[in-house]
Amino acid sequence: MTILLTILHVVASLFLILVVLLQQGKSGGMGALGSAAVQQVFGGGGAGNLLTRLTTIFAVIFMGTSMSLAYLASAGDTKLKAKPVSATAPLPTFPLSTPTPKAPDSSSGTASNPTNSSPSSETPAPSGIPSTSP
Repeated sequence: MTILLTILHVVASLFLILVVLLQQGKSGGMGALGSAAVQQVFGGGGAGNLLTRLTTIFAVIFMGTSMSLAYLASAGDTKLKAKPVSATAPLPTFPLSTPTPKAPDSSSGTASNPTNSSPSSETPAPSGIPSTSP
């Protein structure tokens, strides 16, 4: 159904463009290029009336297919929204403030090398990573 409406919509839009371009405006426009041929085919005064009717017909078809396609496209969204959403596990909570690290012990008078020192069991583990000490 959607494919048929889409094809009809494209055909109506192309014919609408063609009919509008064939009409002779006040300043001539594209209709001035083929106005002699249009008058031969449709007669002297019938071209304007027929082109006006065709414009109206194709405009109504174009609007009808536009609204139908929009309705069909929005109907698919309501089907997706009707499906129940599965419950997910709650996310872990973390404290808002992290403990500040202690300053290095400066009582020895020399700076300690952090690569050679072993971590003390009193330093807290970073938040989010469980501590391995009992």
